[in-house]
Amino acid sequence: MGAALQYDVFDGIADPTRRTILTLLSKRNMNVTDLSDEFPVTRTAVSKHLKILKGAKLVTEEKVGRERIYQLNPHALKEVKDWLMFYEQFWNEKITNLTNLFNTD
Repeated sequence: MGAALQYDVFDGIADPTRRTILTLLSKRNMNVTDLSDEFPVTRTAVSKHLKILKGAKLVTEEKVGRERIYQLNPHALKEVKDWLMFYEQFWNEKITNLTNLFNTD
């Protein structure tokens, strides 16, 4: 077997279908068939999205009998949260500076 492909968390969340998969998995663990039922694409297409999400460590899978059950790994989203927090602080400072510039009573 080949090594698993590695993706970063931003690869994982870049696609709207993958973001929807993450939302679905935040509500409950699902197998690929259940996930595929939520989209107008093939099961193969959903499996490809899951492969990227697994490579980005955003989802994990557990084999239960003959099925693979997928779970959200919310800890992997911390990188996105940290990145967004930097820009939130950046823009808050810019808005504060603009507010101060125009409020020179």
